[in-house]
Amino acid sequence: MKKNNKINFLPASDIENGLMKRPGYKTAREKSRLKYLLIEAIIDARGKRGLTQRELAKQLNITQSALARFESGNANPTLEFVSKIVSGLDLKLSVS
Repeated sequence: MKKNNKINFLPASDIENGLMKRPGYKTAREKSRLKYLLIEAIIDARGKRGLTQRELAKQLNITQSALARFESGNANPTLEFVSKIVSGLDLKLSVS
């Protein structure tokens, strides 16, 4: 007997609405928001300067893999690490 497999896709808004009903989700989402805004700004600045991860990492004397982990959100960097990247891109870090 042939089985008919079917994949159903849900709109992202439906998924988000369902997640917002879960206890703690909204708080966790807000906490991670700043992290991803920072990462996005750094990736954008690196791109505008025409630098690859490897080139920026070499300039900052860090490994390309450490920079890749940071940019993918898979790292919990120190303020010193973030400051090093920010200053290497001639940016100013401001938290308000």
